Amino acid sequence: MNELMAARSLTTRPVVTLGGDAVAHVKDTVCDDAAGRITGFTLTGPGLLSGPLKEGLPWSAVHALGHDAVMIRDRRGLVSAAAMTAHQQSLRTRVLGARVVTEAGTELGTVLDVVVEGGSGGRVVGFRVAASRGFAPGRSRHRHRVYVARGATLTVAGRALVLPDDAARHVAADLPGLTALVGGVPGHGRGSPP
Repeated sequence: MNELMAARSLTTRPVVTLGGDAVAHVKDTVCDDAAGRITGFTLTGPGLLSGPLKEGLPWSAVHALGHDAVMIRDRRGLVSAAAMTAHQQSLRTRVLGARVVTEAGTELGTVLDVVVEGGSGGRVVGFRVAASRGFAPGRSRHRHRVYVARGATLTVAGRALVLPDDAARHVAADLPGLTALVGGVPGHGRGSPP
């Protein structure tokens, strides 16, 4: 499994070619809720005072997603930002601030961030959540912010993310803990059903 990272940490990350040319900076992450994957990025210009670009970066043009930069082969992979976002919305407008509930109606909290697989994966594997008062998962009882694994299914209903009922059992206090959890969650790599 590739390293996990918070989607918000991608904002302002430089987009550079394999040759080292600075092309842009990430403005926002665009994802497909149903597929649970990043589909691309909206961009701003590479300069400090640059505004939004009319071009976007589709996931298919990403060579690697790392801690310091988003790598692309060359600028030819960029597409019209309007066309790229026509059927998907940015994570910021669609997911951040949404309620997280289980299929049985247990309220887990509110989405603070989306956790994605880095490298060349691009999968949405979980969420950083401001835990609801009634939600006290295991050892994270006194924590107000927890990481919840996405699980094999995810439904978006209005401004709520509906996770499988067992999602409340798959909670971590930090990103390394979530990495250990998703290694054993179906649809996220190794392991057996939780």
